[in-house]
Amino acid sequence: MNDFEKVIGYEFSDKSLMETALSHSSYANESKISRQSNERLEFLGDSVLSIVVSQYLFNHFSHLPEGELTKIRASLVCEKSLFEFALQINLGDYLFLGKGEASSGGRTRPSILADAFEAVIAALYLDGGMENAERFILKFIPDDLDKAKKSSFSDYKTILQEIIQKNPEERIEYILVGSQGPDHNKVFIVEVRLNSNVIGKGTGKSKKQAEQNAAREALELMGYEA
Repeated sequence: MNDFEKVIGYEFSDKSLMETALSHSSYANESKISRQSNERLEFLGDSVLSIVVSQYLFNHFSHLPEGELTKIRASLVCEKSLFEFALQINLGDYLFLGKGEASSGGRTRPSILADAFEAVIAALYLDGGMENAERFILKFIPDDLDKAKKSSFSDYKTILQEIIQKNPEERIEYILVGSQGPDHNKVFIVEVRLNSNVIGKGTGKSKKQAEQNAAREALELMGYEA
């Protein structure tokens, strides 16, 4: 674990936070010792990441309107980008995975690496505060943000949100309604709901991917070319 601290340039006061951030649910389920998975940290890390990136873009691109800032932020916090950030620090080498997940390529699976990257952000935030989390995140912001914005990745959730928010009384939410398969090859099923009415359904190897596919179906049903 000392090697990981050297890679990220931060020494944890609470080593258990780092261990939890690196522990996939498959390992936590198989471990004979009590060990939490990184899922709760992933939830917090997602919010910290969004705040840091939003503030950075707000401060450095005062000439851009809200819609453009939203698109750039989406390109930086999507699963594809987080996976690429994780590869830069060889995050997969340090993960605690269950035997099935490890043997089936879990150390290079985009969803696992993206989620673990967010969990590491949360661990840094809880152990060292926002300043250390921000310092870590900003290392990965590319110099060419125009290239990031023009990424081949399509953020259907953002597109759908921009359409829906034109009517402030409307409320959209993504609900995980089920999953299929073993832990190392699970498929998630998500519904996107508008004011409690299902407007799209999607599946994916990760919750994020399933949400994107649900948003894509909703856009197609609404007549938008997605």
